[in-house]
Amino acid sequence: MNPQGERWTTDQVRALAPDEASRRAGGKLAAPGPWSETGADGGVVWGRCKGSGKKPYQTVVDLTGPAFTCSCPSRKFPCKHALALLLLWAGDGGEVPAGEPSAWADEWLAGRRKRAGRAPDGSPGADAASRAPADPEAARRRAERRMRRIGAGATELEQRLADLVRSGLTSAGSGGGSWDETAARMVDAQAPGLASRVRELASVVGSGTDWPARLLEECALLHLLGQGFLGIDRLPGPLAATVRARVGLTTDTADLLTGPDAAAVRDRWLVLAQQDSDDGALLTRKIYLRGERSGRMALHLSYGGSPARPLDLALPPGLVLDADLAYYPGARPLRAALGERHAPPAPGPVPPGGGIDAALAAYGDALRDDPWLDSWPVVLSEVTPIPGRDGRGWQLADADGESALPLDPRGLGRTSLWQLVALSGGEPVTVFGECGPRGFLPLTAWDPTPVSL
Repeated sequence: MNPQGERWTTDQVRALAPDEASRRAGGKLAAPGPWSETGADGGVVWGRCKGSGKKPYQTVVDLTGPAFTCSCPSRKFPCKHALALLLLWAGDGGEVPAGEPSAWADEWLAGRRKRAGRAPDGSPGADAASRAPADPEAARRRAERRMRRIGAGATELEQRLADLVRSGLTSAGSGGGSWDETAARMVDAQAPGLASRVRELASVVGSGTDWPARLLEECALLHLLGQGFLGIDRLPGPLAATVRARVGLTTDTADLLTGPDAAAVRDRWLVLAQQDSDDGALLTRKIYLRGERSGRMALHLSYGGSPARPLDLALPPGLVLDADLAYYPGARPLRAALGERHAPPAPGPVPPGGGIDAALAAYGDALRDDPWLDSWPVVLSEVTPIPGRDGRGWQLADADGESALPLDPRGLGRTSLWQLVALSGGEPVTVFGECGPRGFLPLTAWDPTPVSL
């Protein structure tokens, strides 16, 4: 946990990276193999990493700053070793055990605390022998300070967007460095969610003939998010929780499952899809589920630093799991933490689904509650993959042929498209996937057993 009582997510750690090269390098090192003497205590994480020389690099991260130190020669801040160490520690149960700091880590911490006028336990003027539980009032003040810092970052970002619109979107064509600088400022403001969206703006610039229109759309969404945070006290509770999550304020998984406000949902959850992705820096596993009785969709996320670090859960599509799920707060809850399992997984049925119009309505309803959604999971039944008009792309058509939904262009070059076409053979099938502004991205199809696409 950090001093605010929150465990950092891997997304928050990645947002600290000074550039993409550091993010990739940190991801490659985020495996137990190169590390020794790792540990964590409160807001401090430490470890030794094998280097090119005889001596390992000693890395310490103090999350109260945050502050980083490493014996490697890198001038980047933080270096790849600090990023890798945090990736090991973060997420749904990392590879860094709790313990007392090593002597070399404690020496650096003692010097840092002495310069800051703090006692060895990290508290101002306190005796190390009289450690006490975290002060709720102090935690509240720290949370308020972070909210003020994020508010200052959001205000600065609003000015940056206003300047961009005033000078014209084409002025962003040569401003890649300024986007990186703005993203770094959002990291300084402890708003990794804002930093991530700012980096996405940089990727839009010059990416096609219609990039100014897409940049304007993304800027509008970022502006809406900034205004939402600056006026968060006036928002309804669920929408305020969505805004908090989007800017990077997280909810601890343990609080969701066992905290005083825990509200787990027990159901027989049908696994609809399991999708792994690797961006070179981080392995991400998405598992979609739907409750048999509640009909609710759920998304379980887990992360790993490299193939050598296994992800924490494997549930192939088609299984039914009798378990508790606790949803993260939001206006349209989707992400959930897996709690107690009441029975071993068992084979499940083909899920019931709806038509194209129902899928679009479901996405529209979700978008109304959360304007920053990229997509919404839906099950389509009795749909057939057919070529698009004039032979451009592919689409899924209802059995009556009156409605069709284009397939997401991101999936058109994958073997999954041809798997879906071959599985269908021109006949209707049941398909699960993500419905969004680009179209429908198929993930699983049934005929009658599930096939991952």
